[in-house]
Amino acid sequence: MTIMRLGDICEFKYGSALPERSRVPGATPVYGSNGEVGTHNQSYTDGPAIIVGRKGSIGEVNYSPDPCWPIDTTYYIDQSATEHHLRWLAYALSDLDLGQLNKATGVPGLNRNDAYEKTLYVPSLDEQQRIAAILDQAEGVLRKRRETLGELDELMQAIFFEMFGDPTSNRKGWDVGKLGDVGILERGVSKHRPRNDPILLGGSYPLIQTGDIANADGYVRDFSATYSEVGLKQSRLWPAGTLCITIAANIGKTAILAFDACFPDSVVGFSPNDLVITEFVQHWMGFIQKKLEDDAPQFAQKNINLAILRDLDIPIPPRILQDQFRQAVLHVDNLKAISRAHLAKLEALFASLQHRAFRGEL
Repeated sequence: MTIMRLGDICEFKYGSALPERSRVPGATPVYGSNGEVGTHNQSYTDGPAIIVGRKGSIGEVNYSPDPCWPIDTTYYIDQSATEHHLRWLAYALSDLDLGQLNKATGVPGLNRNDAYEKTLYVPSLDEQQRIAAILDQAEGVLRKRRETLGELDELMQAIFFEMFGDPTSNRKGWDVGKLGDVGILERGVSKHRPRNDPILLGGSYPLIQTGDIANADGYVRDFSATYSEVGLKQSRLWPAGTLCITIAANIGKTAILAFDACFPDSVVGFSPNDLVITEFVQHWMGFIQKKLEDDAPQFAQKNINLAILRDLDIPIPPRILQDQFRQAVLHVDNLKAISRAHLAKLEALFASLQHRAFRGEL
């Protein structure tokens, strides 16, 4: 096993511009810096390729097993650019963490000459093939676990449809009301300016942002920021069980608080009355979220307001049916929690395998 410079192992080739308006639907995947972004009817590479984020998701590594079109925000490496096993090299690049090389001069980007100075252990070609096969197998297990989580999300959608029908057409003929009539909608509070003033932060009161809600998978269980006592005084503490709805940046994304928390005025808190339950409203919002986002007025960034939310028409099925739906939600969420725990263990195992593989220990 030899230590070599990355620049002596491969060449980072520049991707080619392919605006969305110029793409013709086809079977060829089009790759941007953070993965597949569409399809086209022609390929830019002759075979499989490694795609490395040059701008945007800097240093992000993706692998296409088929001919593809890497766009101009990426570098790519195909078999003509290296004598080494391409799949092994993709894993090796991921282990190098090229994102740390971001120069951030105006527009952040990855300079390939900086990347070329990175070094790595290079085993024989047979050993490269063996390592790639082991990591492929481990990654396949990870993929199946992620697919299971996606299938559980689809299961909840199917249960909703079975119990309540399509909420956009209301073919089951449920009573219809306004969202503002089936609960209380109030914006979060963040009075102090600037909002990131250090005196507001670092205390014991969780502070939830729009990104936390968009990435919450149904329930806000974690937080990365907190308010101090000063922060709390200029805000408001919402109780666990509140449905959070984003109205700026991420439009119409929802999640239920698993703990008491504060949030800014880019988030609306919903508390239901006796006509509806939170889980029903949350999943109903999931079906109309795309339309809310498409219809949102755009100024500096897209946003909607309380008046728009309060005026939304919502079907109101019998409460007993909604309660049955809640039990299904809780059951599926428990299955998802088990799957997430298994996935975390598998991801840790995969990281360990990859770390060992590129230090000559596998």
